[in-house]
Amino acid sequence: MSRIGKQPIAVPSGVTVSAEGGLFRAKGPKGELTVPYNPALTIATEGDQLLVTRPSDRQEHRALHGLTRTLVANAVKGVSDGFTINLELRGVGYRAKLTGKNLEMTIGYSHPVVIEPPAGVTFTVPEPTRIDVSGIDKQLVGQVAANVRKVRKPDAYHGKGVRFVGEQIALKAGKAGATGGKGKK
Repeated sequence: MSRIGKQPIAVPSGVTVSAEGGLFRAKGPKGELTVPYNPALTIATEGDQLLVTRPSDRQEHRALHGLTRTLVANAVKGVSDGFTINLELRGVGYRAKLTGKNLEMTIGYSHPVVIEPPAGVTFTVPEPTRIDVSGIDKQLVGQVAANVRKVRKPDAYHGKGVRFVGEQIALKAGKAGATGGKGKK
């Protein structure tokens, strides 16, 4: 039995769920999400918990069991609490600000970089060097945060760029000698 798939999913108060015809719906205070799943699997409500069960031990059912349970749990958590990914900017003069809903970053290019958030995602800038990406869809929030980071990845020699908070960057050593590449004569 799948260790992840057999775990029950707690449904917080204020969240309504329904599963029929291969579509799982979760509605809560933050919004509403739908998750498609294989109709061979069963999502049952028992009290204030959800259980995902599979019909057999066939390889395809085993593969989908844990995945479906995780997607359903992420939808329930998203509509009740939401997801936030924190990014930080490192570098001299690197900063970010909000212009309306859009994120505007000054990160070493000759022009400011403007990123427009997709529907369901919001940017907040608590400090000029911190960016918070928030939303109810975990996959969408993660993808938008990765796209923001991709604008200026941390470089391997100085670590300057956009990184996730707490991300460790393995820095490379610079040039070894100060002779300019020429050996002694």
